[in-house]
Amino acid sequence: MGWNSYDAWGTSITEDETLANAQYMEDHLLSHGWKYIVIDARWYDTVSSYDDRDFNKERAGARLAADEFGRMIPAVNRFPSATDGQGFKPLADKIHAMGLKFGFHMMRGIPRQAVKAKTPIEGSSFTAADAADPNSICSWCPDMFGVRNNEAGQAWYDSMYRLYASWGLDFVKVDDLSVPYHGEEIEMIRKAIDKCGRPIVFSTSPGPTDVAHADQIKVLANQWRISGDFWDRWKDLDHQFDLLATWQGVGGPGHFPDGDMIPFGHIGIKCTIAGPERQTRFTHDEQRTLMSLWSLASSPLILGCNLPDLDDWTLSLLTNDEVLAIDQDQLGHAAKRVSQSGGLEVWVKDLKDGSKAMGLFNRSNADAQITAKWSDAGVSGKQRVRDVWAQKDLDVVADQITLPVPKHGVVLLRLSAL
Repeated sequence: MGWNSYDAWGTSITEDETLANAQYMEDHLLSHGWKYIVIDARWYDTVSSYDDRDFNKERAGARLAADEFGRMIPAVNRFPSATDGQGFKPLADKIHAMGLKFGFHMMRGIPRQAVKAKTPIEGSSFTAADAADPNSICSWCPDMFGVRNNEAGQAWYDSMYRLYASWGLDFVKVDDLSVPYHGEEIEMIRKAIDKCGRPIVFSTSPGPTDVAHADQIKVLANQWRISGDFWDRWKDLDHQFDLLATWQGVGGPGHFPDGDMIPFGHIGIKCTIAGPERQTRFTHDEQRTLMSLWSLASSPLILGCNLPDLDDWTLSLLTNDEVLAIDQDQLGHAAKRVSQSGGLEVWVKDLKDGSKAMGLFNRSNADAQITAKWSDAGVSGKQRVRDVWAQKDLDVVADQITLPVPKHGVVLLRLSAL
């Protein structure tokens, strides 16, 4: 549970903006379990005002901030506490002092500028040229070459994560890993993290990750994107139902399919790829649907908005502890879609205390009545029924329940045996 800078700030985030979001999280969200502060792409570039959609052209060949071993370091004009080679450690220390966790985004691979200069790889006899695969490139980012699956390649990733662990890194989102799928580099990154001496959450991006790689990705990554970039459009949210359904049964404690960042609140401030600056286009019902689906699926919850601008309604949505408890349930099981007809669906999740979470979803464009059967949830007899969004108990019922659900909306229930 946390925040990522991309949906609001794109590739432009600064230290002051990061700290403002961290302060808001400490003041308003930490007590509800939100704790990760994650800086997204290209924090090592001094230029941050270009159009996100065009940086591949505009910044190709640009000199990026790096140490003597070719490893990316923060651009000090945007992150002034990184002066004198301190990297992100001073910023991470401030975020840790708030009781929060610190993370950032990285591209797959090794900087092209280090390869060209044949920069030495720290802790080894290799240079960047020994590690690089110049034929392996990202189609949309000009910064990196891929890394060879050899001793030099592993030395590069080991060196990276030794440095980043020394800064106090808690979370890394590594991009350009899933489409196409780079299993060898995923494995090298996992090995490097395991060697670095610090627990770091490993998130792969973007998506859609092919479920054919489930057996490997669930062992190597802590979370992996199931879709491309997700935005505040009903068609995107509607599609996530079917994507999440394909991953049912794969996730578990420590490894979760990732539905992507949550585009609520104020977004698009400097993220031009998001479209115009705006408040989320999702309706209130659609926002509850998203939070319910992500929670039933045990997806990470990563906010994308500028937190200090949150309105009271959105804040109440993000601090409903009964909903968050379903997402964070220690059993770590994802819900199963147990019925589906005409855009009306029921999803059921087993919870550690023996109760069940049940989502009644209306994906259609008209209000509807949805019936959920206890037999579909694997229970029988009278159940105590709790509406977790309304935070109120419903009548005790046996066998099944029928409730009105608005279009694109949800009723989220918790069932407990009497």
